[in-house]
Amino acid sequence: MKIAVLPGDGIGSEIIAQGLKVLNALSADGLKLEIEQAPVGGAAYDVSGDPLPAATLKLAREADAILFGAVGGWQYDQLPRAKRPEQAILGLRKELGLFANLRPAKVFPELAEASTLRPEVVAGMDILILRELTGDIYFGQPRGVRKLDNGEREGFDTMRYSESEIRRIAHAGFRAAMKRAKKLCSVDKSNVLETSQLWREVVIEVAREYPGVELSHMYVDNAAMQLLRDPRQFDVMVTGNMFGDILSDEASMLTGSIGMLPSASLDANNKGLYEPIHGSAPDIAGKDLANPLATILSAAMMLRYSFNQDQVANRIEAAVAKVLARGLRTADIHRPGTQRVGTAQMGDAVVAAL
Repeated sequence: MKIAVLPGDGIGSEIIAQGLKVLNALSADGLKLEIEQAPVGGAAYDVSGDPLPAATLKLAREADAILFGAVGGWQYDQLPRAKRPEQAILGLRKELGLFANLRPAKVFPELAEASTLRPEVVAGMDILILRELTGDIYFGQPRGVRKLDNGEREGFDTMRYSESEIRRIAHAGFRAAMKRAKKLCSVDKSNVLETSQLWREVVIEVAREYPGVELSHMYVDNAAMQLLRDPRQFDVMVTGNMFGDILSDEASMLTGSIGMLPSASLDANNKGLYEPIHGSAPDIAGKDLANPLATILSAAMMLRYSFNQDQVANRIEAAVAKVLARGLRTADIHRPGTQRVGTAQMGDAVVAAL
């Protein structure tokens, strides 16, 4: 199992180091991993003038999966758009065909008090949102700003999905549901959008290939409300690019800290790029303050979805839960009565719990 490790900028190298501690511990325990690192983002621009150098892209293509840290920093804000660190992640998605974004939102019992909702509402919440990543209104043509005959400006974007695009994200959703509680909720707006009508029709067609999965449908406005009313009713949700962008961010805030949330972006063969959803946080870089648990949980997702190592992934997640149950907390999730630890100490604790 060949893994390309791309630490990036800011706290990227610190959190990736803790993810590697876990992977190295598993290697010592018999898991066969080949790990190779390369620069990306601002760190790559500093040495090569390109946020996604050819050598980094080559490594990413040759690897079976990519473990990604974070990119960005204030010192790169004035660069031309094509040279900005963020172009690295966009380039990797495009070049590797990563169309399915998986965003788990899980509330560990020990962190239920940190949620913006009442603990009794979110305790036990464990949702996986699949967002289609390369289509929809963000990429549809035509788009632009034009001047009308009356002199008024008009902005326009086009929401569009092909049947094949819907079919492949639906398959990804059903496959993910098969690894969990076998429940899939497809979110659309088929009561008013032609695109969503096609979406629903294709998802129903794909469902026939997965008779063991319970399929339901929900309009996006109701889904947003239900996430706040009763989030535990959901297991896996699958939806388009724009709806998924909004719903996954909403769900992430129910967990108490974005420092706890991993993500994956997969291609049609389950090759994926795995990263925490938070940014590079340059203000705390080098201070041993960052929470590495989202990165460690991203590594667990990598083992589950790209390598079918469900048992090993479960071990990592159980180790994280054990550390939290012991009361260890980084600064972002620290509360009175818990023990505050740094980035490296948290990584060591997870390895010890393994």
